[in-house]
Amino acid sequence: MASIIPYSNYERALRRSFPFDMFDELLTSPLVSASTDGAFKMNVEDTGDAYVVTAELAGVSRDEIDVELNEGRLSISVEKHETEEEKAKNYLHKEIHEWSATRGVYLKDAATAGLSAKLEGGILTVFVPKRDQSANVTKVSID
Repeated sequence: MASIIPYSNYERALRRSFPFDMFDELLTSPLVSASTDGAFKMNVEDTGDAYVVTAELAGVSRDEIDVELNEGRLSISVEKHETEEEKAKNYLHKEIHEWSATRGVYLKDAATAGLSAKLEGGILTVFVPKRDQSANVTKVSID
């Protein structure tokens, strides 16, 4: 059994040139992942008078999600926990596990009034209305 080599390492096992293997691994493995590992995907859309934030949260229930708007920063936090029923099962192979992730976005003119969220079909949609820009502007007269 010691001579079995995983298919992904087969080519490297045939070469066996020590100093160059490290460089090959460096060049073939991505240094920065295009997606955020361990996090959920999130989109932010500006509709003109509001922001619509959608997040893919398949398999997550409402009570495992926390949505918070604090001084313009919208944070979506998820803590997926295993239930006692799942722990009692006799799995031969299990890839679903407990995890937690937080994603946030700064929305400079977000209003707290009218803020709403819904979870439907594994997609969380947060509707964030915009505040009037004129409310933040103070005209100063010059003496």
